[in-house]
Amino acid sequence: MLKFPLDKPWQVLKNQHMTKAKLTDALSRRERQVMNILFRRSEATVSEVMTDLPDPPTYSAVRSILRILAEKKLVTYREDGPRYVYLPAVSADRAADEALNQVVKTFFDGSADAAVTALLRMSDVALGEDEIATLRDRIRKARASGR
Repeated sequence: MLKFPLDKPWQVLKNQHMTKAKLTDALSRRERQVMNILFRRSEATVSEVMTDLPDPPTYSAVRSILRILAEKKLVTYREDGPRYVYLPAVSADRAADEALNQVVKTFFDGSADAAVTALLRMSDVALGEDEIATLRDRIRKARASGR
């Protein structure tokens, strides 16, 4: 095994590639559940993922899901003694941006206005004056930056 003069052992990550993964590529229900767990936890072992999964499959099945996610370049991992610790290969912010972009394209014909209108129509959305002021400010800033 190679030795590196690193301060932190987690600096050596496996499955780091130059190509960027696309979260909008088709993921199975279980793959989405595992990605959500990794985003929430930041990192997890197979056993920790199993603990958080509803109606968890076998240990081998969870390992297979994580292997597939690593092949899709959505997950990376590091060795921690005899076990692997898995981490999302993309940030939660990037994942949210890609997912929302896909929803807007698919269900709202690319219209941000239609998507925002649909969000505001939802019965469980109640915006206070502070939130409305924050949205106005963000809209103003987006316009000023040419978006």
